[in-house]
Amino acid sequence: MPGGAIAVASDHAGFDLKESLKRDLQEAGHEVLDLGTHSTASVDYPDFGKAMGDAIASGKAERGVLVCGSGIGISIAANRNPKVRAVLAHDVTSARLSREHNDANVIAFGQRLTGIEVAREALKVFLATKFEGGRHAGRVDKLSKG
Repeated sequence: MPGGAIAVASDHAGFDLKESLKRDLQEAGHEVLDLGTHSTASVDYPDFGKAMGDAIASGKAERGVLVCGSGIGISIAANRNPKVRAVLAHDVTSARLSREHNDANVIAFGQRLTGIEVAREALKVFLATKFEGGRHAGRVDKLSKG
C-alpha cells in the first residue's frame, strides 16, 4: 500500500489475531504501526479504538486493523472519530464492499468469531480494493461531517 502505514491495535481478547495479522502485513512489506496492546493482560478496548482514531486522523496511518473479542466494541470506539470509517468484517465480501461503497479505512475483526484464514483473506481484499467513488462519494462525505 503506497504512501502510508497500516496501524494495528487490539485489546487482550484480540491480541493473538492482531499479532498474526501484523506479521502477515510486515512479511508483505507494509509499514506497520503497532498501537498495542502488547500482551493478553486485561485492558479496555475503548482505549485502543481511540488510539486508532487518533492515528488515522493525524495521518500517522492511512489504514488500520482492529481486533477485540467480537470486533464490535473496538470498531464502535474507533468510529467515534469522524475521520474513521471502521467496518466489522466477517468475510471477504464484507471487506470488499466496505472499500468499494464506503471507503472504509479501518477493518475490525472478532478473534472469537472469525478464524485466522478468513481474517487473512479479508484483510488482503480490504487492502487491495479501491473505492468506487461515483454515487458513493457524496454518502461517504456525509459520514465525515459528523
